[in-house]
Amino acid sequence: MNEQIKDYSSISPSAQTLLWMKALTDIPFAREAAKLIFGEEALPTEMDERVTDHFLKRLLHFETRYWSINTALDMMGISNVLELSSGFSFRGLNKVLYEDAFYIDTDLPEVIEVKETLLKPLLRTLQEHSIGQLLLKPLNVMDADAFFETGRRFPPGPLAIINEGLLVYLEEAEKRKLCATIRTVLEQRGGYWITADIYVKNRKEETLSLAAAVSPSISKFLADHRVEENKFDSFAGAESFFLGCGLKLAHKAVPDVNMLRSMELIKSRSTKDTTQVTRQRIRETWILEVLR
Repeated sequence: MNEQIKDYSSISPSAQTLLWMKALTDIPFAREAAKLIFGEEALPTEMDERVTDHFLKRLLHFETRYWSINTALDMMGISNVLELSSGFSFRGLNKVLYEDAFYIDTDLPEVIEVKETLLKPLLRTLQEHSIGQLLLKPLNVMDADAFFETGRRFPPGPLAIINEGLLVYLEEAEKRKLCATIRTVLEQRGGYWITADIYVKNRKEETLSLAAAVSPSISKFLADHRVEENKFDSFAGAESFFLGCGLKLAHKAVPDVNMLRSMELIKSRSTKDTTQVTRQRIRETWILEVLR
């Protein structure tokens, strides 16, 4: 009998908030999907008073995280892709439009239900037909049996398992359980785990500064889900953690900053040197493989 699986549905609203922010970027389908959920008039614009310096720095963080996954996928060149906890990202749709990929996009049932309603109108706006195949499937990543069943849907060949914005919601024991599941799948299939969630804990003063800068609702959300506590103590500590789970760091992925719309906006409103903004190492994207 399966052990009881924790309810992660309280995390789902953050996916909509993130989509609203990304509407200001060039991320494929972000603005189109946000328009369907919020309406065009509710979306941020470059001159919007809500688009503060802090907003742009947060957006830069999330946009960099998004493109780092794409960079890693290009590095690996694997056509079978399983995305975990994808939220309202349409990376899979964009990929199968131009590549012969088999892509399974997963999240909790309530997210997938909404995402399916968005997919149909998005498809109607396209002139071209997809080259690859996209499936949207509900999946709680902590349900190992359901995870294995999803993995069996892929055609033969190695698998790229990808995620962003997931591990910070998992406690250490949950991370270890997920690592064990992913390791089993990769042992059977071959391939890599690409995770953009190698976050390290902020210094105390940085945590206090962040809490003061974000809205009370965001601050409460981060506290309720113990996001800071769930981060790794250091990058070295993260590497040691994964080694203990039978996974090793193969490569790191960093996107070209010239493709970041948020960086353009930051530069356009600042007379200061912005290189320091991109040097802050609070997160990395790692490509992990099974430790032999």
